[in-house]
Amino acid sequence: MNKDNTYILWKVNGLITKAEIIEQPYSGQFKERIYGISNSWNSQDCTWIKFEDENYNEWCGQFEGAHQAVALSSKHNKILVATFDYLFQIDCVSGEMTDYEPTNTYKDLTVTPFGDFIIADYYHIEIIRESINDRKLLDIPIQMDMIKFNGWSENKLSISCEELGVVDSKVELELDATTFEINILSRIYK
Repeated sequence: MNKDNTYILWKVNGLITKAEIIEQPYSGQFKERIYGISNSWNSQDCTWIKFEDENYNEWCGQFEGAHQAVALSSKHNKILVATFDYLFQIDCVSGEMTDYEPTNTYKDLTVTPFGDFIIADYYHIEIIRESINDRKLLDIPIQMDMIKFNGWSENKLSISCEELGVVDSKVELELDATTFEINILSRIYK
C-alpha cells in the first residue's frame, strides 16, 4: 500500500490516454489498482475505470463510491473521477492519485476543447484548471436544478436542466468554451 492508501498492483508504463467507466471486470480480466481513501463513511459502492496508456496497455482502477463521471485532460495531464463519495484527481504520467475531496454532489463532468474541466453539481457549474483546488464558479442566467451535459459542438457545450422551483420545466442552455458565458436557448413549461 502506498502512502496515499493506493494499492499498487499495476505501474503505468506510459502516458494515460484514455479513461472510461466500466462495469466491475471479471477477476483477472485486467491488472488492477485500488485508489482507496480510508474513511469509515465510505459507501459500499465502487466505480471501475478502465485506463489505457500510449502503449495500448489496459488496466482498471477501483474507486470508492457509485460512479458519476470521468474526464481526461491532456492539456493538464489529469484525470478527474467523480463518484458519489469523492472527486479523485489522477496524474496521467504516473497514474498516482494526486488529490481528492469528499463529495456526493457532483453529477456531470466534461473537458472543454481547450483542455479545462467543466463540472456540475445539482445547482452550479464550475471550471477546473490545473487541479481540483483551481476552480471558478461560472455565472448562470437562471437558478438551475438537475444539470446535465449533453455534448460538445465545436466550442459550445449543450446543457439541459430544470429551472429551480418550477415544476415540469425543461431548459436548454449553451456554454461557450471561449468566453465561459452560458446562454438560454429554450424554456419549456408543461
